[in-house]
Amino acid sequence: MNTRQFAVGSRKRATARVWLIAGSDERTVNGKPLDAYFGRQDLVRGALSPLSVTGSLDQYGLRCTASGGGLSAQAGAVALGAARCLVAVNAELRKPLKDAELLKRDPREHERMKYGLAKRRKRFQWTKR
Repeated sequence: MNTRQFAVGSRKRATARVWLIAGSDERTVNGKPLDAYFGRQDLVRGALSPLSVTGSLDQYGLRCTASGGGLSAQAGAVALGAARCLVAVNAELRKPLKDAELLKRDPREHERMKYGLAKRRKRFQWTKR
């Protein structure tokens, strides 16, 4: 078995390069611990969800570099990269990760700004006179 596995995850405009390290307890994003980087426990739980679904939180460590997007998108990108790493390490983990929908890239993107509108869909107030 490899001691390190690499994969890339993405969500919205964020991308994350994830290294899964066997036998390590390191969990960092851009050199900071997950708690310090994301600042919210729901984002940390979301980023570590592939490890918790497969029951391998104590077996692997994560080292990630994330860029682009916001913190929520970066946490989703880290989760997708970690899930892809786990499948590359052990193909039997594909079924539980797929059942939890962690191997799917979320296709939702920002809607483009249209001319003549205040925001993406919001219009200016109509006046008769």
